[in-house]
Amino acid sequence: MRLKDKIAIVTGAASGIGRATAITFAREGASVAVSDINSEGAYATAQNIGDQAIPVSLDVTSEQSWADAVSQTINRFGRVDILANIAGIGFPGTILDLKMDEWNKMIAVNLTGVMLGCQAAIRAITKTNGHGAIINVSSLAGLVGISDVAGYCASKGGVTTLSKSVALYCAEQGLPIRCISIHPTYVDSEMLDPVADAIGSREAMKAGMASLVPMGRIATPQDIANSILFAASEEASMMSGSALVIDGAQLAGPSSAHKKD
Repeated sequence: MRLKDKIAIVTGAASGIGRATAITFAREGASVAVSDINSEGAYATAQNIGDQAIPVSLDVTSEQSWADAVSQTINRFGRVDILANIAGIGFPGTILDLKMDEWNKMIAVNLTGVMLGCQAAIRAITKTNGHGAIINVSSLAGLVGISDVAGYCASKGGVTTLSKSVALYCAEQGLPIRCISIHPTYVDSEMLDPVADAIGSREAMKAGMASLVPMGRIATPQDIANSILFAASEEASMMSGSALVIDGAQLAGPSSAHKKD
């Protein structure tokens, strides 16, 4: 019960990492506002959890939608302690391949959505005397450049440094709010469906991605949910402004050039 009696908002909770996180939070004692622009998916996740959850329709790019989501959470559970900013989208493209509509969508969801969530959560936690954390899901692409996902890297890199700015602000203001960014490697979730469709085989896609991860596999949504749970819990009470890297040693360094036959 690592989040006993805590109140959390989880975005992107209709699928993938968001769904796994909402379920994990509830299992660990939290009441959860299961939030997603996919209202049917949010409802299904909330139904899976039971009385500890409410489904919330949330467009993370809309300031008014955030205000409504926070209001619904407070009306049902009384306060806000934790925000897990997980909603995200991605499109492939080098710097010369980027299309403006795809760039704008990634910036709107991945970066503006996180910024609006941080604003809403800080105000709500402060107003309701909550105590907890803001967890922003970035990516390995928020720490290093990748040539064929230039726009995605830009949006997730913004999340990385925004999280540090939020952490410093809350600390300087004496607010009981920590902020941590999470940086997963490839995750076997619905976000990879377009890649799998393009390759023609999900198993071939996973094998190719796993070959780039020293530990030999890609992450599951539960792997990332576990890291978000840790960051949100009191076990991480001295962590803020930190970047948690969940990558199977992918960024640890190059593979050995001196392997034995």
